[in-house]
Formats: sequence, C-alpha cells, structure tokens
Amino acid sequence: MIVGYRAYVELIADLTAGKEVIATGMTQEVERCETALRRAASGAIVALVSSGDPGIYGMAGLAIEQAGALGLEAPIEIVPGVSASGAAAARLGAPLMLDFASISLSDLLVPWPQIRDRLDAVARADLAAALYNPRSHKRVRQLEEAAEIFLRYRAATTPVGIATALSLEGERIVQSDLGHFLGEEIGMRSIVLIGNSSTRIVRGWMVTPRGYRL
Repeated sequence: MIVGYRAYVELIADLTAGKEVIATGMTQEVERCETALRRAASGAIVALVSSGDPGIYGMAGLAIEQAGALGLEAPIEIVPGVSASGAAAARLGAPLMLDFASISLSDLLVPWPQIRDRLDAVARADLAAALYNPRSHKRVRQLEEAAEIFLRYRAATTPVGIATALSLEGERIVQSDLGHFLGEEIGMRSIVLIGNSSTRIVRGWMVTPRGYRL
C-alpha cells in the first residue's frame, strides 16, 4: 500500500502499478500519517511517501509522534533519501562543505518571529544557510526579510545559489549573490543556498572552503 501527497505519488507512478494507493492534497499530512499507521498496525505493508529525505522536513517525525499519540504498535522503518539541500549543493558545487543551517521560511507551523530570530542567529554566526520554502504566491515578504538579515552581516557579493524543480522537468540552477538574488524566479519548488563569508565561485562552481591548505 502507498500513502502520500498526491504530487509525490505521481512522481513514482512507475513503482505503484498494481498497488493500493491513497494520495491526498497539501496540508493533509496528519490524516495521511494516521491512515498509514492504522493500516500498518493492522498488518499491511505500507510505504508513506515523502520527498527528499523523510527525516528532513519529511514525514518520519510526524509518523513517530503520531504512533505514540495514538498508541499504535506499527513497525516503522525510515529509509533515508537525498534532501533538497544536498541535491542543490551537488548541482551548484560544494557550498555546504563547512558548517551550515537549514531553515524553512514557511510560517504555517512555526511563528515568523521565531524563524526571524533563527535567521539572525545563523547569519551572525557566519554559517552557510539552506532556505527551504522560500517564497509562495501569498508569502513574499519573508524571503525579503531573510535577505535583509543576512545583509547585516555579509557582503552583498556573497554567493547565493537557487535550485528549482531539482531532478524534474524544468529544473533550473541559478548562481547569484546576496545583493541581487531576490530578482530571480523563486517559488515553493525552489531552495536557496546562501554562502558564508568565505564562500566563492571557483571555475563556475559555488564553493565554501573547509580550510584545507592548498
């Protein structure tokens, strides 16, 4: 049995032929998890589909929490994947070679003031950053505020990479910098990687040096 967000399930249609599939829309994560857990607890073999890595902004945590909350003795196996930050980094070069932080700009589950505080702490600590859910049709100001925060601590020439629709039709990889990246096309299928103060472009690749002597 396959349970997942409709758009993700459609991407693996070649693997689901002949299987029972339950696919629902966005914001129905809790319901999907409960369905998957109850079926698993009854003895079914269930794949709960996430994008990227299920433990990084995916469904693994919710499944574990919900199994405990509902008292369901369902066996859980978490299969690791490639998160968007890792996939984007590979397409851009090596921008996450040193310490970095991942922050989602979506305020659906975390209040924006708390996200803003985290952005300030990351920028002040000179960490490279991966910004998930950077912008949507209704949510534009958050990314602009993030840029303002990073510009307090980093030069406008700091490299920034934008990866959209990774591994899908229409994939787009863009290199920019902190002073100009807001002018690029950025949406919910994008991830934004902001370099630290030592990040630079080497032969077309975005690189954050780890500190090796050359």
